[in-house]
Amino acid sequence: MIKIALIEPEIPQNTGNIGRICVGADCELLLVGKLGFSMDDKYMKRAGLDYWEKVRLQRIETISEFFNKYDTPEYTLAFLSKKAEKIYTEIPAKNDGTLVLVFGKETLGLSDDILQKYAERSYRIPTTGNVRSLNIANTVSIVTFDVLRRLNFAGLERKICL
Repeated sequence: MIKIALIEPEIPQNTGNIGRICVGADCELLLVGKLGFSMDDKYMKRAGLDYWEKVRLQRIETISEFFNKYDTPEYTLAFLSKKAEKIYTEIPAKNDGTLVLVFGKETLGLSDDILQKYAERSYRIPTTGNVRSLNIANTVSIVTFDVLRRLNFAGLERKICL
């Protein structure tokens, strides 16, 4: 199971949508640091629809607590940023609970300190350059499902579910 870590998410609708992605992709959602909304936010729950109650959610109060727990040899951290040099298709494909995809806040992304420290583990989605960035929920979806595609969608339904 892939872990999706959102560092200080600000927009409840994005977090709700990402929660829905996590349910559909069998991922765990980690909400890290200060949130820009309440966990009871109606917009977050509306974006997550009735799937929100099925989200495997871990709330981590501080960024340092997150790094203390996950910046260990046991886990593979992959940071997503428009400032990274590597492309997201280079992220190691793992579905054993050790891959953590890390995304920054919607307005600022990951801090420069994090990007400098983890430059070798930072990845981006190529774009034309005509946009500042992609929506975080879209980015989570693109990267998560690419990793799962490289794992032949292990554990996911390969038939149409209505």
